[in-house]
Amino acid sequence: MLGFMSTVDLILSRRSIRKYEKKDIPEDILHQILETGRQAPSAVNRQPIHFVVVNDHDLLKDLCNNFIARFVKYAPLAIVGCAYTKALWTGKWAIIDATIAMENMVISAWSLGIGSCWVGACNKKKIKELLKIPEKWKVVALLTFGYPAEQPKQKKKKPFEEMFSYNTF
Repeated sequence: MLGFMSTVDLILSRRSIRKYEKKDIPEDILHQILETGRQAPSAVNRQPIHFVVVNDHDLLKDLCNNFIARFVKYAPLAIVGCAYTKALWTGKWAIIDATIAMENMVISAWSLGIGSCWVGACNKKKIKELLKIPEKWKVVALLTFGYPAEQPKQKKKKPFEEMFSYNTF
């Protein structure tokens, strides 16, 4: 646990973790993380989302076996977020709904001392095949989770003025 800090400080302290301790995440901690994803808002509360929790180490090795995301195979756990984009009325928001839920999981994990990293550089067709994800579902992203074995420094961010304006662009 990162100790007591405000929600804002917690969010500002979060970093993408690509090196993890060889330690499994206890089931009760994982359940808390998953529950924060389940409780995320979605358009018209339709929840056109599904998450595949991958903790099989052999399967993790096959998920993203490329240079950019080679660290996935060393994570104790990955969660693949899926969206049903054909949902009546709300399908066009399904990817956003999944992303909101996944970010809830990322922030809650960090509050519990669990690091994570968003991974998009994977063969989503291969992921669907390996995890038996139905054709009608879209893979949004993959998240790795684990106890951090590194403490990355803050990366340089664009100046505030380049990212925000008031009332007009």
